[in-house]
Amino acid sequence: MVAEYEGSGLSRVEFCRKQGLSLATLARYRKRQAQGEVVAGSGWVAVDISGAEPRSRASSGLAVTLPSGRRIEIGCGFDAHTLALLLGVLERL
Repeated sequence: MVAEYEGSGLSRVEFCRKQGLSLATLARYRKRQAQGEVVAGSGWVAVDISGAEPRSRASSGLAVTLPSGRRIEIGCGFDAHTLALLLGVLERL
């Protein structure tokens, strides 16, 4: 996210507004990156895009596989409220 901000050419305010971040969050991560800190468990993770193509866009969904092997799949047309509740529960774990 920090690299994306720095390459965007946008002001901090514009970038944060577009990404849904607070200015303080961006500032904190920029500071940590500048100090060379590794931020374990910070919520910032690398994402690998699978090479597999979905069969059709109409049936595609979203799947996240965690390093532990746990997998979360969300089908097309998911209920955003239920997903928000699930994420809230997972963040408390």
